[in-house]
Amino acid sequence: MDFNERMHPQGDDAPFRVLLVDDEPLQWLLVREILAAPRYIVDVAANGEQGLARLAEAEFDVVLTDRRMPGMDGDEFCRQVRRQPGLAMLPILMVTGSNASADLLAGLSAGADDFLGKPYHPVELQARVNVAVQRKRATDQLDSTESTLFALARMVEAKDENTGDHCSRLAHKAMALGRAMGLSQQELIALRRGGVLHDIGKLGIPDQILLKPGPLTDEEWVVMRQHTTIGYHLVSNLRSMRLTAPIIRHHHERWDGSGYPDGLAGEAIPLLARVFQIVDIHDALTYERPYKPAFSAEQARAILLEEAARGWRDPALVNLFLALIDRDPQWGFEHPSSGDDLGAQLYTDMFQAG
Repeated sequence: MDFNERMHPQGDDAPFRVLLVDDEPLQWLLVREILAAPRYIVDVAANGEQGLARLAEAEFDVVLTDRRMPGMDGDEFCRQVRRQPGLAMLPILMVTGSNASADLLAGLSAGADDFLGKPYHPVELQARVNVAVQRKRATDQLDSTESTLFALARMVEAKDENTGDHCSRLAHKAMALGRAMGLSQQELIALRRGGVLHDIGKLGIPDQILLKPGPLTDEEWVVMRQHTTIGYHLVSNLRSMRLTAPIIRHHHERWDGSGYPDGLAGEAIPLLARVFQIVDIHDALTYERPYKPAFSAEQARAILLEEAARGWRDPALVNLFLALIDRDPQWGFEHPSSGDDLGAQLYTDMFQAG
């Protein structure tokens, strides 16, 4: 996908791409007759495994899946889809012959958005698919805005050659800590986005301050600290950033209230901001910067414990984070996969396009 395609997703006049996951060939014929070209393009998968493979290969507007299938059933298929961050908002319509409330609740809990009861009327199938697709395409427009924000955040990171893939590491580590805490999928996505976007407000900081090689003056620190509120205002009007915006604003608050920008203390600091700042600090400690060498794991541990003792960090989160590293000393140093690299490809496209 080139730069123009990323910035201008498919319009409403483009064919609706439907993935049908069903083990009955008769259903393939029926759905393809109801959802006919040129308005619809229907691709089929004979089971859940094939469905996941197709989703990895191509983009779809909506998935129509049977609930009862051999091997991976519809519920498990939904769960597998929702574990993929890029597919969290993909509409899934589940077809079932059961109207038992327990079955419907299980499907919704697994990640289905809507149900179609068997047998269904062709007009009902078209209507449900059309509504789902329109919602998906509205979301795609929002995703284009988000992708631009991610690319801009990468520009901030690129200005500092010493941070490397700091943002990708933070996205990876923050999600790992969030999973250990049992946070929801939406909270994990917010942490992932926060890893890339936390310093986006530095776009509004003059380069003579942002890139100054020596220590900042008191007046320059006043300006530098504004990056949290600038970043917050850049994203706060996007509904999808509801959980991410507080991370951007509050990741420099301190447990004792001595941080910025709002001087929040204790549990008044949003939980996700507290989670994020632990991994942010640990990453800064364990990687080389112009003003310091890379500290050892033992040194980083001692500093985190010291800051918790001084009242700067949430002590419970510091202890949980260090316990994870104790169980797996390489946990905090794992390199993120390319799937965590939000905005990187768009930034590359923009850079190459001049």
